[in-house]
Amino acid sequence: MDKIKSSQYRVTSSIQLKDIPTENNLGASEEELKDRLKHIRKKLGDFQDIIYAHGKYSVLICFQGIDTAGKDSLIREVFKDFNSRGVVVHSFKTPTDLERKHDYLWRHYIALPARGKFGVFNRTHYENVLVTRVHPEYILGENIPGINSVEDITEDFWHNRFEQIKNFEKHLVQNGTIVFKFFLHLSKWEQKNRLLRRLNLEEKNWKFSPADLKERMLWDKYQQYYQEAINITSTEKAPWYVIPADNKKAARVIVADILYDELKDYKDIKYPTLDPKIKEHLEQYKEQLNKE
Repeated sequence: MDKIKSSQYRVTSSIQLKDIPTENNLGASEEELKDRLKHIRKKLGDFQDIIYAHGKYSVLICFQGIDTAGKDSLIREVFKDFNSRGVVVHSFKTPTDLERKHDYLWRHYIALPARGKFGVFNRTHYENVLVTRVHPEYILGENIPGINSVEDITEDFWHNRFEQIKNFEKHLVQNGTIVFKFFLHLSKWEQKNRLLRRLNLEEKNWKFSPADLKERMLWDKYQQYYQEAINITSTEKAPWYVIPADNKKAARVIVADILYDELKDYKDIKYPTLDPKIKEHLEQYKEQLNKE
């Protein structure tokens, strides 16, 4: 199996999505990919236990991708060995009436992981510079002062929103949150196959909506705005990783490997040491219990 290096997928300079492959099987069979994922997610599960005990960092993992990119199944498989007390997954849908009464980052802020925990965002705060750019009329539902029509949504508006998002992530990092952002890079051809699968398999029918086909017609716009969002907001401390997503099993392995590869470099994350006064009397405590 090919060696996975985080740097291969991390965005450190301007990219063109059309030049980045959507397929990478890592030179491995399906069985080899399955074994590799099982091995690395066990390591991630062990690390989660350490970060929980350490209690000074939190980890925020963001997933973005076009419909059918495989976010749900990736989250299910990669985090399978985590203790349920240490990871919380949030799937962000259309904002509720309550959420619209707050600024667009509010619902994401209140869902952030506490220290010692992992938080996974299935769709993220980037929906607010992706879907809303394809459908700027959605912005009107936010009731922002001075924004009364689509014509009021200028390039300055988007520039300011990108700056707000970068400042939001900078604030998180400076206060102990480790941020990962993954874009699942799917080909239009593979999306077609996955949509057809939803239609052909009765047990998958529930996942299909005619709206999926309407959004598919806007493929080029989505690719353009994903590319711009990634290029503008991939920073040293909150980088984007572009993951080839046509092969679901390989995509899961790549994400898991990147997470572990980056997290293990935090040498200060370790189990806390026992209070010396308690350690001094360990044998006494053992004896007390053994006498019961």
